[in-house]
Amino acid sequence: METNKGNIFLNTIFWGFILWLLGYALGFVFFPIVPKDLIGWYILPFGLLAALWVLLKKIKREEFGCYVGLGAVWTVMAVALDYVFLVKILGATDYYKFDVYIYYALTLILPIVVGWYKFRKAKGVK
Repeated sequence: METNKGNIFLNTIFWGFILWLLGYALGFVFFPIVPKDLIGWYILPFGLLAALWVLLKKIKREEFGCYVGLGAVWTVMAVALDYVFLVKILGATDYYKFDVYIYYALTLILPIVVGWYKFRKAKGVK
């Protein structure tokens, strides 16, 4: 388990940024080949699988509450980075649709669910 709070914070920021960057890059990949309004739906399964992999294989926390904080930090990062890079820089004024709200909700909820699963599994609870 990670015990150094600085390492935990950097690990949180690093993986949050990597996951956001994956979705951002996939947006550019899908932009010329799928309808603009469906890009988020195409990105979502890839982002979900990547987030699950990171949460299950790369993120280790000693307390369940850390997973709640992880979800909150990742969600704030996603909202802020989307706003700066998609809305402001790329001018995607119609960016905020149902798929984006699902993405934000999953970004918050997924770490909490995985953390809950890991702590129940560690305690032998079925």
